Amino acid sequence: MSAHPLAKSRQLGERWVIEGNLVLQTPTHLGNGDTDGIVDMPLLLDEATGRALLPGTSLAGALRNYLRERRHGFEQRAADALIEALFGGEKGNDEGNQSALIIDDALGEMPGIELRDGVRIDPITRTAKIDIDDGVLRGYKYDLQLLEAGTTFPLRMELLLSRGNDQQQVNRMLALALHGLETGEIAIGLRKRRGFGVCRVEQWRVTRYDFAKPADLLAWLAEDHPDWEHVTPGDRRSGQHIADLLEVSLEQVEDRRNRCRIHAQFIIDGSLLIRAGFGEQDRGPDTVHLHSVRPGGARKPVLSGTSLAGALRHRAERILRTIGNAAQATTMIDNMFGPARITSGDKQKARSSRLIVSETVIENPVNLVQNRIRIDRFTGSVHGTGLFNEQPVFGKNDTLVAIDLTLRNPQDAEIGLLLLLLKDLWTGDLPLGGEIGIGRGRLKGVEAVIETPQYKAKPLTISAVDGNRRLTVSDRSTLERYVAALHTEATK
Repeated sequence: MSAHPLAKSRQLGERWVIEGNLVLQTPTHLGNGDTDGIVDMPLLLDEATGRALLPGTSLAGALRNYLRERRHGFEQRAADALIEALFGGEKGNDEGNQSALIIDDALGEMPGIELRDGVRIDPITRTAKIDIDDGVLRGYKYDLQLLEAGTTFPLRMELLLSRGNDQQQVNRMLALALHGLETGEIAIGLRKRRGFGVCRVEQWRVTRYDFAKPADLLAWLAEDHPDWEHVTPGDRRSGQHIADLLEVSLEQVEDRRNRCRIHAQFIIDGSLLIRAGFGEQDRGPDTVHLHSVRPGGARKPVLSGTSLAGALRHRAERILRTIGNAAQATTMIDNMFGPARITSGDKQKARSSRLIVSETVIENPVNLVQNRIRIDRFTGSVHGTGLFNEQPVFGKNDTLVAIDLTLRNPQDAEIGLLLLLLKDLWTGDLPLGGEIGIGRGRLKGVEAVIETPQYKAKPLTISAVDGNRRLTVSDRSTLERYVAALHTEATK
């Protein structure tokens, strides 16, 4: 005799409804996969309303991945019964359980759209890369649409708790996953490792419905019927910390992520110009530094993660080719930054960058328009119609720009390479942005905090003294050990 169909049901005892407003901290690309439009990479919008759409599947994947990394480390695929109890079985597991967490699609406000363009730079000529295949000119320029920072998505999800299950463990796993949204550690969308997609939830709302109480069951049903009157709502709470609202503690949760973090502050030595591709020129000057909207609506000059990552990659390759061989340099660079080019036959080798480069705001800049002229190389006089003007970001003593780098699963040699890149930025030997031939893009270091797997509780520090004439270093021997490991690895 077959078992009754209800024998395998989840026997729900409670539903917890979790809500919060997710606010984008940096521009974000949630793509629709269409490549036939005017823009190479357009945004995903709701067809009925034209509003920005954040699919629940995208958010669920980001939460699950963050939880797995916290519990097992980066790039680990260990089975975890607690994660499966919350998010269900892995893809391909036909015997896996259903997800206990239901995440709704979120519709943001009518989106403010920011356009960015990018281009691949030839490391030798330091100009836009161009290939000629069978007589056809092929460029590497692209453009994409981004949701402006400050765009808000109202999140809503339901946690289904069965009778007899360990409610505390499930709540703890959910609180740990949502803690990543609370602290801004989870990014969404495209190019997350180049500064896009950073988001944060600052206020949570949690409503608990105990189905053993008829009033709570009626209150849950009334959520979809606003015309129902005299229905007592469930147990509602709000606050900034999701762990408190879910009645769990995260103090003893171990973080198994292995990473190296460098946070450094610089001042601009002269001027910096990262060209804005769209919109900024309408203000007057022919060339304007890149500005981006930040929460609150203000447009601020930024150091883009894509520009910084490109400069770091080219300089890292130059360093490794100097102290080692070309093959070893290519292997190490591809392992850190991801493969520069993937052909159709090597798609299995595709992997994302292990180096995360943040996009940061330039604080207290000086905005001046500089007029320039083009010189005729034959006569040495002013070229006709050769007058143009530019508006870069000029620096002063309190014009600060931060650089944030995070390397996942670092080796000592890779940390040594990051330290050499930091040195080149610190001394102004590695300029950023455009027009470096006329002195733009140079920085001067102010202070740096370096967190490594061996120095997590007490990070290493570097600070400038007497106008950058002297340095104060917390542990010189350790920094030298990392650089020595790089020389050993590169010369194998």
